[in-house]
Amino acid sequence: MAVLSERPAFYSRGRGDGGWGDWLSLLHPPYTAWNLSFVAIGASLAHPIRLDRLGWSLLGFFLGLGVGAHVLDELHGRPLRTGIPRWALVTVGFGSIAGAGVDGWLVGGLHLLPFIAVGALLAIAYNLEWFGGVLHNTVGLAASWGSFTVLTGYYAQRWSISISAVLVAVTAFGFIAAQRTLSTPARWLRRSAHDVRLSAVTADGTSITLGATDLLRPLEVALKLISWSFVPLALGMVLAAR
Repeated sequence: MAVLSERPAFYSRGRGDGGWGDWLSLLHPPYTAWNLSFVAIGASLAHPIRLDRLGWSLLGFFLGLGVGAHVLDELHGRPLRTGIPRWALVTVGFGSIAGAGVDGWLVGGLHLLPFIAVGALLAIAYNLEWFGGVLHNTVGLAASWGSFTVLTGYYAQRWSISISAVLVAVTAFGFIAAQRTLSTPARWLRRSAHDVRLSAVTADGTSITLGATDLLRPLEVALKLISWSFVPLALGMVLAAR
């Protein structure tokens, strides 16, 4: 049985023709929503919350991570099998990261400059696998799109970092590490594996054969549930911090 995979990701809507579906797929909607939720959660720890700064912070991360970093990731082997021209990926990717930098500067100026610089470096170095890919691993992903988002969301509110923000950043690190632990085998099953069969014998002697769909389903159900669950959590925390 060949693995189900005309779609390279469960959220993929592209046809490989460079159309709107390809662009939507590049946003990685559940993961972008998850990461933006971490920004809002970090900001909500700074009570009372500044909604204007939160709005600008969300816009900056949407541009830098949701668009820029994800678009640049497609330059390496076309993991989402889009038909978007390389020049368009480069232009939109770097343009969005630059836009995120401008956004951060307008909000915080010199206050946010270190975070702007680190954010741009992480977005480019991780997805283009600079420095021999030293950041392109579980630790790099969890630190970049888990811990960093929480800390930046908080810092943009107060221009300082608290113990509570650090503790929540550690939690965000763990969740993103868990996400990569689940998504790595899920991607392999969808994009690389063929004719997957796993045989098991139960305690009563019953023989069961599992295929790619059986193995993939629990991984992706978990990823969907975890990623989207953070959206109402973030909204609730923001409302509580007003």
